[in-house]
Parts: sequence; C-alpha cells; structure tokens
Amino acid sequence: MTRELNAQVVTEAVYSAIRHSAVALRPDFRRAVEGARAQADPASRAAGVLDRILENALIAETDGVPLCQDTGSVWVCLEVGEQLAVPGNIFSGVNDAVARAYTDGRLRMSLVRDALFDRANTGNNTPAFCELKLVPGAGATLHVLLKGGGSDNASRVVMLPPGAGAAGVRQVVLDCVREKAANACPPLVIGLGVGATFDKVAGLAKHALLREVGSAAASAEAAAFEEELLAEVNALGIGPAALGGAPTALAVHLETAPCHIAALPVAVNMGCCAMRSASVRLM
Repeated sequence: MTRELNAQVVTEAVYSAIRHSAVALRPDFRRAVEGARAQADPASRAAGVLDRILENALIAETDGVPLCQDTGSVWVCLEVGEQLAVPGNIFSGVNDAVARAYTDGRLRMSLVRDALFDRANTGNNTPAFCELKLVPGAGATLHVLLKGGGSDNASRVVMLPPGAGAAGVRQVVLDCVREKAANACPPLVIGLGVGATFDKVAGLAKHALLREVGSAAASAEAAAFEEELLAEVNALGIGPAALGGAPTALAVHLETAPCHIAALPVAVNMGCCAMRSASVRLM
C-alpha cells in the first residue's frame, strides 16, 4: 500500500521549525563560530565580535527571544520520496502555521502584499515561499529557512559566457563579497549555485545553505573549489561584522547542475551570522 504524506503533519512541523529556528542558532554554524573563535587572536577585534555572536545566541535560546530583529521571510522546501503519495493540498496549512508562529513567538512581521504595487505589511508574515522537491525513496524531509533581508539583498545571479569557466565563477563570488558582504552580517555561509537555468540557479545557491557546515562536498573536485574560494574570500580581510580580520566566511557550499552549452549560470546566496534553519524528517 502506498503511504500518503499528511498536510497537517507538514503544517505543525513548519510551526515548530519556525519557533525553534527564530531563537536558536543552527548547531553546525554555532560550532563553526566556536572553532573560528578558538583560532582567533584573543586581543583582536574579530575575537570580540565572535564572542558577541556566541553570547547573543546563548541569550536568545535561554530567554526564547529572536536571534536577530529581522526575523525573515519563510522558505519551506519539502523533499518527498517518489514512493510516497502527496495530496494536492500539502501546503494548505503552511501560511496558517507561519501566522501562528510569528504571532505566538512575537516575531517581526516583514512581508509586504506586493513588491511593486502595494508595500503594505501583510500583518502576519505570510505568504511563505514553498517548494516541493521529489527525491528517490520513501521518506520525506521538511526544510524551513528564515531568511533575513540583509543577506538576501547581498545575493546575485549572473549569466556568464561558458568560456568564463571556473575563473569567471570565482570572480563573481569575490566581487559579490567585496561589494555586499558588509551588509550581510558576516561571518557568512556562502551558497554558490552553478548551472541549470536563469530561474533555477538561485535555487541551487539557496539549497546549498542547508548543507551542514563542515560536511563533505559532492565530489573531491567540488571540495577543492570550495576550499580555494573560502581562502580567497577570507583573504579579503572584511572580517566578522565587517570590522576587519577573519573570518569573513565560515564556509562556501557549492551545488552544480547541467546547463545549456551556451550558458554558465551562477548564483550567490549569502547566509548571515544568524543562520536560522531546521531540517525535520517527517517519514
């Protein structure tokens, strides 16, 4: 018998993920900050900033208050195994979950009704931005990311000519960090997408932010490229809170995909020092 994913299960998981993520720094990111602090000169300004990030995280989780005043927009990605049945209303309760979570958690409402024609606040931080992704198997995993405006505004999509190659991709990342990192609240996790199409490459970059800091890349080649980029980003000396020193970024995460022979799509999506996401196994 084919198992069916339940919309109510998704709804309640979204609510719980928001309430937790808003006040708790993602554990892998916290460990990365702690590692960077251990390596920093205790007398440096960077060390002081890293101390404040860790102190802020402790206060937020202990007192149940937001990690950051920008409590973000809500991105929901539901990965569903191809052996599961998915009802057409699977996301029907998500906006209700968002509204309840933001009201109950006293989180800032940051969504406007229309980007161009009606900038009035929706009053409940809806709508959420939802995505359904089919994957092999019979499981289901929900990813919820609270994304602040500062880090999303620091992102970009560039359509390079294919001849630009790895050097061109590297230049896009470094230019973006030079121009935008200070406004994205470093230290950062840099999500990098390369491939697919204009509308899909940004999704690759955002998905890359979900990967655990310190986890293995998809291949040895990808891992080497990530390490090279991270070293070059940190050599810029922008530093925590853009006050100089290191690290500017704690990780670069790369996701690639096939693309047209005439294209080399590149997207950079920055994750700020308040990394707020949760991944929940539903089935």
